[in-house]
Formats: sequence, C-alpha cells, structure tokens
Amino acid sequence: MQAHKGDRIVVRNQHVDGPVRDGEIVAVEHQDGSPPYWVRWSDNGHQSLFFPGPDSYIDHGHVPEPAEPEIG
Repeated sequence: MQAHKGDRIVVRNQHVDGPVRDGEIVAVEHQDGSPPYWVRWSDNGHQSLFFPGPDSYIDHGHVPEPAEPEIG
C-alpha cells in the first residue's frame, strides 16, 4: 500500500451495512509512501497515526479529465 499527502484512506466495516470510516492523509512517514500514515478522520477531525489493515484502501482521487467535445 502506498499513499501520498492529500490521499484519502477508507476503512471498510467488518459488519454488513456497518459504517465506513475515512480520512485525509495529512502526512506520510516514509518516502516510499508505505504506512504508517497520519490521518485526519472525517467523522471527528481527530488526527492519529494509522497502520492500515486488510480492510483499508487508499483513494488517490485521480479523476480523469473529461474529453473536450469536438466542434464541427
């Protein structure tokens, strides 16, 4: 797992229909982007050092740019 400052981390719940927790990665401890990460959690604004488990994934937020419409 690799992340960069500004990415979002999402933690799935172990229970069906349970809440999903997410937060913004505010700092990465290692240059290669490996864990642990300092995360600001969206549910309460608290920052903590987080070691992600197998129920977590990184949302890099890369959204492709829309194609320009062809004119004529």
